[in-house]
Amino acid sequence: MYRYDEFDHGFVKARVAEFRDQVDRRLAGEITEDQFKPLRLMNGVYLQLHAYMLRVAIPYGTLNARQMRVLAHIARKYDKGYGHFTTRQNVQYNWPALADIPAILDDLASVEMHALQTSGNCIRNVTADHFAGAAADEVADPRPYAEILRQWSSVHPEFSYLPRKFKIAVTGAERDRAAIQVHDIGLHLKRNAEGELGFAVYVGGGQGRTPMIAKKIRDFLPEADLLAYTTAILRVYNLHGRRDNKYKARIKILVHETGTEELTGWVEKEFEALKDGELKLPEADIRAIETYFAPPALNVRPEGEALVKEAQLDDRGFAAWLRRNVTTHRHPDYAAITISLKTIGEAPGDATDAQMDAVADIAEELAFDEIRVSHEQNLILPHVARADLKTVYDRLVAIGLETANSGLVTDIIACPGLDYCALANARSISVAQDISRRFASQEKQEEIGELKLKISGCINACGHHHVGHIGILGVEKKGAELYQVTLGGSGDEHTSIGEIVGRGFGPEEIGGAIETVVETYLACRSDREETFLDTYRRLGAAPFKEALYGSEAKAA
Repeated sequence: MYRYDEFDHGFVKARVAEFRDQVDRRLAGEITEDQFKPLRLMNGVYLQLHAYMLRVAIPYGTLNARQMRVLAHIARKYDKGYGHFTTRQNVQYNWPALADIPAILDDLASVEMHALQTSGNCIRNVTADHFAGAAADEVADPRPYAEILRQWSSVHPEFSYLPRKFKIAVTGAERDRAAIQVHDIGLHLKRNAEGELGFAVYVGGGQGRTPMIAKKIRDFLPEADLLAYTTAILRVYNLHGRRDNKYKARIKILVHETGTEELTGWVEKEFEALKDGELKLPEADIRAIETYFAPPALNVRPEGEALVKEAQLDDRGFAAWLRRNVTTHRHPDYAAITISLKTIGEAPGDATDAQMDAVADIAEELAFDEIRVSHEQNLILPHVARADLKTVYDRLVAIGLETANSGLVTDIIACPGLDYCALANARSISVAQDISRRFASQEKQEEIGELKLKISGCINACGHHHVGHIGILGVEKKGAELYQVTLGGSGDEHTSIGEIVGRGFGPEEIGGAIETVVETYLACRSDREETFLDTYRRLGAAPFKEALYGSEAKAA
């Protein structure tokens, strides 16, 4: 993984000192909250319903054991003993005292971490496939390019005050695990017919109030042109993006209102002026960055298969965990594992300080000192010898993180909702907890099969409900919480936006409504191999509306 150089260390240290002075002035009453707001946002500090919230950057979701231990330390010393891992592969602390935040930033800086560009109208944390560098289906590791984008974008003077926040995602496999088509810029790393590396470029995706799927504006961009082309896109957006209406300020609105063809023309014109200049990436520099992401030396461990077969015969829980949470690695003697942060009945994405410390120990001892955060709010150990899988599983059991539900109905993405967020209209966490309890049976979950359920507490869609196979959106109506159901969304290489199926449900009804949707799927699927999404795409919304609304659906 990337290591800070002298400039990085000096820059982050100076920013911490600067923010400490700003916090002291705020606490002394020398500046108002309105004056403080843009200063704190530049350092990842939000004002939530009950307290300040600090969002810490985890670039492309990669960290090591030492960094995870510092995250645990912060949760223990400065918060209420837990952190919340987010859909941007970051971590949030919901209860820090403002006076303590400079000290937290100092602790983060000691392990090459920070909270820069985790908020505000700038280029946010660049995300990537959480199995990058390990996945068997990968063309190339996308993280070196994410790191190049991180270095280029950090406090970029031209792009620090954009019309709105800007999000970039990179994937290196045909199977899109980074949801690139719902980002402002999505980059699909690929090889052309000559074997050269480059990118398919997507622009204008996003969720929120107006969900849109990104448009492909380049089928193949040579890797050397990555920064020049990205700069061209940002310049077009910075120049033409709406600044008079924050709801229409995202680049997706610019693409929609301008048209893909005309916007592509603007980008290509900017690119022509930039492509042979200082932004062209020398191949030597790209390859140098790649060395920071070289895979660990994976020793041959052929004994793993026999050990796994024996262990799963003796332990049904381990067998279920193998089926759901263990992913094929490019090396046959290794696997990538998902540590589910979706324990039945708990808040999705949360991990305690003790759990974070224990995961750090496991990673250091059994997983080459590498941990990932997925955009689905789970943790990943990308390189684990199959011979060590049972040992890892047993240690996860000891800390309550052995839940075998990756990709199943209880692997729920949920934003913090009205329990924490000042923007939310409805609670998300309690809905997720209720639904996970309703589907707690391992046998039932596996009968249902792959089903991505996502919950947002407001239209900003931080829970990515638009691309859930089943999405739930919390809204407010006449002072009460109400939940809309969307069906048929997907955030993979076949991205789709879910369809609202009808009127909303109250807090006491929504769990039952989801059970009805799932039971309707089980009754309608052609066989056990047909997934929920495939069934929905084959049949459409009609049978689900009928099951949910009965005569209302017929009348509509």
